[in-house]
Amino acid sequence: MLLPIGQCSEYNEDLSRAGVLVDLAALHWSAEGVRVKFFEGKRSVTEGLFGEAKGIVAGYWILQGESMDEAIEWAKRLPFEAGGEPEAEGEIEMRRVFEMEEFG
Repeated sequence: MLLPIGQCSEYNEDLSRAGVLVDLAALHWSAEGVRVKFFEGKRSVTEGLFGEAKGIVAGYWILQGESMDEAIEWAKRLPFEAGGEPEAEGEIEMRRVFEMEEFG
């Protein structure tokens, strides 16, 4: 499910004004992509479409804030319902980005 440009734009502007937005992008459909698999020293390339839509990453936001709790509060504000049917489902996976100093 894609969010209408107007709904996401307002959310993205809020992130930017708050000074937490580092980067964001929407990704093209998985049918246009490829996956490179690494297994037993070999590489294989598979062209999209990749299975169920619920396992597909459609875009991302990178935020810089004080805590994971702050990032969670921003994620909860995403206007997901504006993207379509009220009963539609989706989720946001949240992870930290490694800082250079963490690599030693």
